[in-house]
Amino acid sequence: MRLKMAARIQIRDNWVSKSGAGSHYAGSNSECKSMFNNLGDRLKQTFKSLSGRGRLTEDNIKDALREVRIALLEADVALPVVRSFIERVRERAVGKEVLDSLQPGQAVVKVVHDELVVLMGSHNDSLNLSARPPVVILVAGLQGAGKTTTVGKLALFLQERQKKSVMVVSADVYRPAAIDQLQRVAESVGAEFFPSSANQNPVDIARAAQAEAVRLSKDVLIVDTAGRLHIDSDLMDEVRKVHAAVDPVETLFVVDSMTGQDAVVSAKAFDEALPLTGVILTKTDGDARGGAALSLREVTGKPIKFLGIGEAMDALEAFHPERVASRILGMGDVLTLVEEIERKVDHDKAQKLAAKVKKGKGFDLEDFREQMLQMEQMGGLASLVDKLPGMGKVPNSVLNQIGDKQTRQVVAIINSMTPHERSFPAVIRGSRKKRIAKGSGTEVQDVNRLLKQFSQMQKMMKKMGNKKSMMRMMGQMRKGGGMPGMPF
Repeated sequence: MRLKMAARIQIRDNWVSKSGAGSHYAGSNSECKSMFNNLGDRLKQTFKSLSGRGRLTEDNIKDALREVRIALLEADVALPVVRSFIERVRERAVGKEVLDSLQPGQAVVKVVHDELVVLMGSHNDSLNLSARPPVVILVAGLQGAGKTTTVGKLALFLQERQKKSVMVVSADVYRPAAIDQLQRVAESVGAEFFPSSANQNPVDIARAAQAEAVRLSKDVLIVDTAGRLHIDSDLMDEVRKVHAAVDPVETLFVVDSMTGQDAVVSAKAFDEALPLTGVILTKTDGDARGGAALSLREVTGKPIKFLGIGEAMDALEAFHPERVASRILGMGDVLTLVEEIERKVDHDKAQKLAAKVKKGKGFDLEDFREQMLQMEQMGGLASLVDKLPGMGKVPNSVLNQIGDKQTRQVVAIINSMTPHERSFPAVIRGSRKKRIAKGSGTEVQDVNRLLKQFSQMQKMMKKMGNKKSMMRMMGQMRKGGGMPGMPF
């Protein structure tokens, strides 16, 4: 075990100072950022030049793969991983599979997509919840990675999507207020909290919690362990003892994607001390370069099981390599979008709106406001657009305007209107516009823009069943005109 070497690993100073001990990271959805944005843009630009060719040569492919290599290195993917990935793609790209294809450019994209999927693990490795309850999940990680918050997110995920009863316990007796923080998190997600105190031994805490979980017939017990600013032998000894005491079915390492290759190095070092079963990659909604997600599986051999995708407690997503690869290459992620719609959209409200429009009662500003709020429930416009197929072809000038800021502004403006104004926006003129702008902290031109967008949205709602009209709207988007009625 290379524990002495691991003990020297220090997480970069700028990350520590930015995150702080146990801080809760604020996501960057409003900036329309994700950890794969830059990488995806580079790859899409590279493949765009290939797609326009009738035939490809080995030289064409060599030039394209040079660009792919540079893009991966700039995304902070480990050099050995880049080398093996490029070699696998090259072998397939210069073979009959591509060169004899009717659409060789698209064939190269498919090869890269398939190899990205293999690189990240081929399939989703779900938690093993089939063991005799309570299934114990031990969570480890460095301080500042969002470990305690992730414990709460995981508890909510298991309760809502797996229908499991969950207990959580903190064995962190070192960080001030760590136990109180987990208690608050547990209360916010409705999970059972097992109390502990800073003067107890972490092993005794874990054993007592396990016994209580058995007594209460809980399905899952999540044990939150102490984090450190760096990896040291004392931490490892303690975590190993807690692990031996409760014999967890899952041992998950929580790591900050913003730390790039340090995330991979620290995960590897932890795995040498503990039998990790998987990794949870946090803060992936930030402007990280994506190298950790692309390197972790190949370097450590451990699967990424979840992604932390935002600040909210429900912002935890199962990691599906194929879906992530599709997003990187601008192919969208319809399956995740459908799952989010099923889970987060208020179906009763949606049915009432559909019935209202069908009866010809019209689409008013109150309905528009509800649609904006529903989008926020699904992570905002940026998250929605990221999952739509073909959005990679929409100009950056349009995509860069998408964000939660515009959505919140729309909601604020509508909130400043009277019920009568929401139902009959034609009455909103000079003095009313000034009052609404003042009440929402916006300008009159913002109110004018919203009313114009709403008018377009009304017309769109009338044409929802008309295929030709929908095709015209998509054509407008491709030309950079934006979606009628959307706040961008």
